[in-house]
Amino acid sequence: MSVTNYGVVFVNVTSLDEAKAIAKSLVESKLAACVNIFPVHSIYNWKGELCSEDSYNLLIKTNLDKFDILESKLRELHSDEVPEIIALPIVSGYAPYMQWMAEQIKG
Repeated sequence: MSVTNYGVVFVNVTSLDEAKAIAKSLVESKLAACVNIFPVHSIYNWKGELCSEDSYNLLIKTNLDKFDILESKLRELHSDEVPEIIALPIVSGYAPYMQWMAEQIKG
């Protein structure tokens, strides 16, 4: 199966509740086949200040043809002023999994 239009999108959020709410919304609206949630620790500069905090990373499996709609939904649901929304293509994948993924995000 060609995987050229499938990818993963990374998004960090500040709370587990926010992560779960976003994941549920994306899967229910068929913008994501699956969303994994990982606890992470981030160190970054924001408005001239060094920040160090625990957060949650969402690994969103999606059809990148829907990226504009997904990005809009993420900006609507996300609590950060400038949310991290980064997409990477899937260059290869196990065919049965990729078929399942395609079936989940139809429509």
